[in-house]
Amino acid sequence: MSSNDVVLIDHVLEQRMEELGSSLPKHKLFEIFACEHAVTYGDLSAEEIESGVIGGNNDGAIDGVYTFLNEHLLHEDSEIFHKDFKPTNIQRGPRLTLWLVQAKMEQSFTETAIDKVASSTKRLLKLNESEEDLRLLYGEELVARVSIFRNALKILASRHPHVEIRFSYVTRGDTTQINTKVELKARDLERDLRGLFSNTKASVEFIGAGELWTRFSAIKSYTLHLPYQQAITHGRSHIALVRLADYKDFLSDENGELRRHIFDWNVRDYQGAVEVNKEIKESIQDPGAPEFWWLNNGITIICSRVFIQGTEFTLDDVQIVNGLQTSHAIYETLSELPEDHPALNRLVQVRILLTEDPAERDKVIRATNRQTNVPAASLYATDEIQRKIESFLLQNGWFYDRRKNYYRNLGKPAKSIVSISLLAQAVMAMGLSEPDNSRARPSSLLKNKRDYVRIFSKKTPLSVYLWLIEQLHLVDTFLAASVPSSERLNLRFHLAMLSAAKLLGRKVHSPGQLVHLAENSIHSTEEDLRQLLAFLREQQAKFAEETKWNFDKIAKGSDFVDRLLKEAGYVPADEEAGKRADENASARQDETHE
Repeated sequence: MSSNDVVLIDHVLEQRMEELGSSLPKHKLFEIFACEHAVTYGDLSAEEIESGVIGGNNDGAIDGVYTFLNEHLLHEDSEIFHKDFKPTNIQRGPRLTLWLVQAKMEQSFTETAIDKVASSTKRLLKLNESEEDLRLLYGEELVARVSIFRNALKILASRHPHVEIRFSYVTRGDTTQINTKVELKARDLERDLRGLFSNTKASVEFIGAGELWTRFSAIKSYTLHLPYQQAITHGRSHIALVRLADYKDFLSDENGELRRHIFDWNVRDYQGAVEVNKEIKESIQDPGAPEFWWLNNGITIICSRVFIQGTEFTLDDVQIVNGLQTSHAIYETLSELPEDHPALNRLVQVRILLTEDPAERDKVIRATNRQTNVPAASLYATDEIQRKIESFLLQNGWFYDRRKNYYRNLGKPAKSIVSISLLAQAVMAMGLSEPDNSRARPSSLLKNKRDYVRIFSKKTPLSVYLWLIEQLHLVDTFLAASVPSSERLNLRFHLAMLSAAKLLGRKVHSPGQLVHLAENSIHSTEEDLRQLLAFLREQQAKFAEETKWNFDKIAKGSDFVDRLLKEAGYVPADEEAGKRADENASARQDETHE
């Protein structure tokens, strides 16, 4: 490692601080940056990365916690934690991964740091330790994040999951100069982690300034080469038969890892070892099976440019919009086979469509996915209202990520990127006065059709969506400078709700009520937010004393919301029933329009 790497990383952090324009401590920014470049599963968005960063004291020397099921990030409200979830919905042998990160601004790696992680993981991952007892030793946020893994492991026990625990130790140090004692401690930690559960894989990785700079400066390529055996061309489209081995190479980066970013526009997540994917793998490996492309619908690729030389396509701005399950199955199956296995010479059909028109692209995405069982919520990103929101926000300096990580991969500043889920949380908290749902159901708000049309009504002016994002940004900036990071999540959406109610002078029942505020760019002052925060904390403490609930449970429940609004004087009792009836009628009307 060169000392220049440290200088470059420090410069990047300074630029990030300027972009964010907040008083976020440099060590906390480094923790976020470290998690962003240490965790390579899931192609996480900025929001997902920050959601796993641990704040406050008693963190057990752990700064980031992420749990993945088949490399898909799990949240507190993920489907497997719903009361009606059946473990049999998941095939045997799913991959359950716990990824832990420790990030220190130091320019060295120490034994003490590893010892602390070894001690905390030994207790945190002991399943007979209750969460209540763990909270006596560790912070609420750490226990909550680790509990996602603990609970998932219990739920999936009957499916015999393949468990992996990964620990990334990140500093600004030099990985070529690590002390032998530190390396021995790392091996001891790997052994201890493997011994926590049967058939568990474990790894400890050191990441220094050199590795951080390499990962940060790496550019995700959207220009790829695809050899083919035979192809036909019609207009701007091509249909090709491609060897499975060549297609796997097309999917793999220079390190042999799956290029997850080329699936950003796919409407589905990889479903893992479900029956259809099991059948795909079997049809690849079975020497007596018919031609693979006879049995499979193939792959659909959208790109902005196609160049053909010999028997190879060169494709620009590659996005695989249909065939994610097939692609993952091919990648995983061939990764397990020897290089001379006959399955590598089997063929898959690939459709290549040339288009730069967003509307045309979205029609292709919808059409190619209608033939499969795709939840309606997965297709919302292609809705007309979503395209309009993206265009309007773009005109006002915001980047609306209808497709996960699209703008992040283009290098746009993180503070100006807005995901669909974040906008939905803002609407739910400030436009519908349901901050409990924003807090408790961040990843599932849009799974229900009725919720979707309440949040993204065609009647809501686009200026209101802009106002909601700007107001939430104000709240977040204020909280970042006012309260510890460990407290913000349970204050954020309730404070946002109170701020909207104060500006309007009453409880907000519908986003349409915010038009006047939006058209006149009326937002909360810092003094307004300071007074509202004091009121919120006071009410939160009183409610906790009465119910004996912790703040996390309070923030996720509707009881506290009702209490909060009434104490603030924003809910006249005789109007409440009528307002709720109006909301339900409006939602039904929107559903009819859809």
